[in-house]
Amino acid sequence: MSRRKKRKVPLTQRFREYRFFFLLLVAFLFPLVDRNPYHIDMLVTAGVFMLLASGLHVIVGYAGVLNLGYAALFAVGAYTFALLNLHWKISFWIGLGASAFTTALFGMLLVFPVLRLTGDYLAIVTLGAGEIVRIALNNMDSLTGGPNGLLGIEHPSLPLTHYSFGVDSAPYYYLILLLVLLVVFALCRLESSRLGRAWVALREDELAASSMGINPAWVKLSAFGIGGFVAGLAGCFFAAKQGTISPDSFDFVVSVTVLAMVVLGGLGNIYGALLGAFILSLLPEFLRGFEIYRMLLFGLALILMMLFRPQGILGEARRN
Repeated sequence: MSRRKKRKVPLTQRFREYRFFFLLLVAFLFPLVDRNPYHIDMLVTAGVFMLLASGLHVIVGYAGVLNLGYAALFAVGAYTFALLNLHWKISFWIGLGASAFTTALFGMLLVFPVLRLTGDYLAIVTLGAGEIVRIALNNMDSLTGGPNGLLGIEHPSLPLTHYSFGVDSAPYYYLILLLVLLVVFALCRLESSRLGRAWVALREDELAASSMGINPAWVKLSAFGIGGFVAGLAGCFFAAKQGTISPDSFDFVVSVTVLAMVVLGGLGNIYGALLGAFILSLLPEFLRGFEIYRMLLFGLALILMMLFRPQGILGEARRN
């Protein structure tokens, strides 16, 4: 019998197979190589936006529902943990789950009355809801602290120990890295599930999806619920790290920025959303030396990207 020769795998294919583990190793070792607190804190901020982009990607990228008020869900998660911690001394780890589930419920309640709306009409509703939440936070002084926000939020600490994260950037870096990995793993599993296929069907053609037995109302509710769950995680982490929150941190600019991250990375690709969030969260820092022209260059880069690659960095071109 002749022995079969083992096919030699090209080096580029091997790199594609193991690039995830390579990037994970680089991310894990980064704080050990670069101990600059400012650089680590920049990556922590990028991690928060990666979480937000992952959650919004469920609504916009998978389900195809334009959401212009995603900062409202971010705010609900942050204020939920802040209020629980300040009034009932709820720890970060319990507050993380409470914030996520509360925000998921809020997201479903937000879209429930307007399930019949589609396209631009639903986008306007989400825009209005985002502004309503921000204005409510500004005016409910007795509960939210009004424009001054809430102060003295407890930082995370490891259970059964006296170790507190405090203001050190490194533990927050590893925590946000863990949260991003768990969320991406869960969303990748959902993408290939029955619910994930229903999201894609709704995105492509809502009428055809409903004629095939898919319930558009349930699909939209699930997308807003899961997207809100992820936003709640990001909001709780943000509040615990900052130690103080105010309505100014959740304005319309945040919603537009996160949406730009998702579109830049490529709709329908969770890794594209992560890449878009990573680039757009760090790009203003790299352009800081240009002072006045920084935001001009930032906007110009987005315009050029949409002109020459409208499908996004990792998105696939679609034929009309």
